[in-house]
Order: sequence, then C-alpha cells, then structure tokens
Amino acid sequence: MVMGELATKSDVVVIGAGPGGYTAAIRAAQLGLDVVLIEKGELGGVCTNVGCIPTKALIHVAEMKHQLGTAKAMGLDATAKLDFGKSQQWKDGIVQRMRDGIKMLCKMNGIEVVKGAASFRSSNRINVQTEDGSRNFEFRKAVIATGTVVKGLPAAPFDHEQVIDSDDALALAQIPKELAIIGGGYIAVEMACMFLRLGSKVTIIYRGERLLKTMEPEISNLLAKKIKELGGEVLFKSDVVSAKDGKAVVKGPGGEKAIEFDKMLVAVGREVSFERLGLDNTKVKVEKDRIAVDHQMTTSDQDISAVGDIVPGPQLAHKAFREGKVAAEAIAGQKSAFDNVAIPMVVFSYPEIASVGLTEEQAKAEGHRVLTGKMNFSVSGKARILGQVEGFVKVVADESGVLLGMHIIGPGAEDLIAEGTLALEMGAMLEDVAVLTLARGERDTPSVRRKGGVCASRHRIGQSRQKLPVP
Repeated sequence: MVMGELATKSDVVVIGAGPGGYTAAIRAAQLGLDVVLIEKGELGGVCTNVGCIPTKALIHVAEMKHQLGTAKAMGLDATAKLDFGKSQQWKDGIVQRMRDGIKMLCKMNGIEVVKGAASFRSSNRINVQTEDGSRNFEFRKAVIATGTVVKGLPAAPFDHEQVIDSDDALALAQIPKELAIIGGGYIAVEMACMFLRLGSKVTIIYRGERLLKTMEPEISNLLAKKIKELGGEVLFKSDVVSAKDGKAVVKGPGGEKAIEFDKMLVAVGREVSFERLGLDNTKVKVEKDRIAVDHQMTTSDQDISAVGDIVPGPQLAHKAFREGKVAAEAIAGQKSAFDNVAIPMVVFSYPEIASVGLTEEQAKAEGHRVLTGKMNFSVSGKARILGQVEGFVKVVADESGVLLGMHIIGPGAEDLIAEGTLALEMGAMLEDVAVLTLARGERDTPSVRRKGGVCASRHRIGQSRQKLPVP
C-alpha cells in the first residue's frame, strides 16, 4: 500500500465497524467487491465493546445472583457469593471472542481493516489518520456507519470517576453501594435493574413523568413498581441541579433535596456526531441530526450510503445489521431495499420488556379505531414456575382485525416478541395470531375458527402491508 498523498483504490470503503458497518463490509465482499473497512476504535463498535454484549453479560450475572437468592423456596440451599472481579473478567472474555470473530470474518472475506479516523476529501476520496501516518483512499462507493457517542449533561459533567457514563459503568471494579442514575430510557432502566440485583442502592432521577415514555403506560407503571420492590427509588419530574464530591442537589415537584452517591451514572441517551468526518466535502445532507437516506440506504450523494444509528429510525443493532446488508446489496446492483414493517425492541430490565409495532396511543393518533386485548402472566403455568407472575401481553389491532402492535412485560419477553414481529411482517389478522397460539397449545380458545385456510391473512397482506418500491 502507498502512503502519503497517493491513494489506494477500492470498490467500497466502509467507515465504522459496528453492526451496520461490518455487516455492509462483509456482504459487499461476499458479492465480489474490493472492500476497505475503517474503524478508529475496536472492531464491533459500541454494541460489541461497550453496549449490547457487555451489558447483557453483566445482566445475566445479576439475573443468576437474583435467582440463587430466591432458590430456597424451591428447596435449594444456595449461597450467591459474588466475585465481581471474576464476573468482569468473564464478560471481557466474551467481548474479546466476539471481536475476534468479527476480525476473522473480515479476514476470510478478504477485507482490509484499517484502524484510524476517516475524513472525506470529496465524494470519492477519503483520508485516514492512522498511528503510522496519513493514508488516502479512492473509492467507487462508500458506506458511513459511524454510530453514536454518549450524551453528556452540563449539570453533571463526566469526570469518569464518580460521575460516569455507561461505558464506565460496565468496567467498574466494584459494585457501588449507592448509585444515582440520571435518565429514564432503556439504558437507565437496564442499568438500574442490573445494579439493584447486584446489591446496589439505586436512585433514578428522571425529568419525565414515566419511565420508557414511548412504551405502553401500563408497562411503564409495572416497571416502576418492580424497581421499587427491588429497593430502588424513582424521582419523577426531577432534575439534577449540581453533582460534586458524592453529593447531588435534585430539584423536583416538592422542591430541592440532597442525594448522596458513590457513583452517578448519566444515562440520558446517545447522540450522533459527524465532527471531523468532512461531510461538507460531499453532497450528503443531514436533516434533524441524522443523515437522510432512501430505501436503499443511499444518501443525497449517490456514491455514499449510510446505515445504523446515524440514519432515521430507532437506534438498534438489529436494524443496523439489516441496513448494512441492504446498502451492500444495492451497491452491488441488487434489487434490495429496507422495507421492514416491524422493528422489535427489547429492554433487558426486570421484568423483561419487548415491544413491536404501534402502541394503543400511537394507533389512535394515526386514526385507527383501536381494539386491544391483554393476557396476564398470572394465568401462565410457566410464569408460576419461574416465580414471575407479574406481567402481561398486550395486543393492539385495528377494528378490522389487522394486527398493529404487540407489547410484553414479563419472563421470556425477548423470545415471545418474535411471534408478534413475524405476524406484523406478514400482515396478520388477530384470528391468525390466535390460531397459531392455539396450535402451540398455549391457550384453549374454542371460539377461534380458521377462515380461508391455514393463514386467513395471506390474501390480505398486500392490503395491510405497505411496501417500499424497489427499482
């Protein structure tokens, strides 16, 4: 490879090696294209290194500890003695193996991986600052997959010792005795439930009226109740005025109060950052802090695509995987498009929460005449066995019977939501979901009858599902 001002030529350059980026790179290479993958940090991006994987690993530790603590009721005399240092080593080992797996996939597919910070010089030329100096690349197509960064809070600036972000929280050497968490989204909720079950005293400070504000209100209410039962406290309609030396001043409906903490986790979300990416040297347009793309993930610059958290839609790894695949296939000339109807979301709280499609409130706002149904986990034998009977499945549908959404809080929510996701993608009717559930032996509903064969909605899919055009 030639260093300096001379440029290395490539079919495709992918900037960012998170879920969307490495998927795009691998798929493009599988389709016969010469690919360069550029990442300034570690392969795998936020999800693999400081997001999905390490979070779920430590949540699993917390779940195991919690289960052992309740085992006496089942006749098991178990002692849940936790060595958190070993837990961290175990978690780090999983992250490293995942990272090594991505590296191996890139090598197997002939992808050149370059570690460095990339900046566009034009719509077909990019500069990368590496540890060994500057490199330039000329490309036919590029994919931007640079992800997000942690959002800060002026009233509680990070010192990464006492006032920490989610990256810091996942690397703690010891479990904090008193943990204050600012925020009410899924990161704040997952961290709160995890550390509560690990033994921390947790206080959530949130300016909103309910946790997970985009979820069904019944889910938010039950979650807040369970957090309280675990020993946590939630301060709604509250803001941190200041945080210093292990003490915070919080202003709420009742005035100001002081809170002491060992650690304060600021979990107010993540934000897109295009700093130093050089988008001004391209025709890429940014709208409302996201890069505008079409159904093939192409930006307003026809030679540049974008995927993942930097484009409109929920910031979820599985969405980025799908977008990366679409972008690569479109670049290779295939008729591929992101036309997914349903994008599920799972919150690994306690209890687990999963949601797909429209909530009741959203469905009404879109003009639907809404039907809803709810089944409580208290009638489920499996939930009784697990000792987790508080929870429910809520189904939202149009009065015509077309399924619009499914929302779950309770044991196994992450697995159960797959059925709702598939049903929405198929354009299923309520009777289809009921028949499939009956076939699985979960419910005895004699009133359910099949209409029109195995799947009553198959002839209705074109009517109830809107597809994006594929050129």
